[in-house]
Amino acid sequence: MRLTEFEQLVEDEFGPAKARWVTESQVLPKYNATAAEIIERGIDPREAWIELCEAFDVPAERRLGVDRPGW
Repeated sequence: MRLTEFEQLVEDEFGPAKARWVTESQVLPKYNATAAEIIERGIDPREAWIELCEAFDVPAERRLGVDRPGW
């Protein structure tokens, strides 16, 4: 997953005001680090997104983000 896709998914789910806060403050138990930290370490943003979804109980139907026809 590209970083821009990850950022869009986080913004779609948590809103533009909270997206950065979520990625920089929520510690992901599997890694004992935030999403921003694990991405910086070289872990695929897809894994960070999956772990954020688990941490916040994001329903499966919202894990693919907002449908944007024509994109």
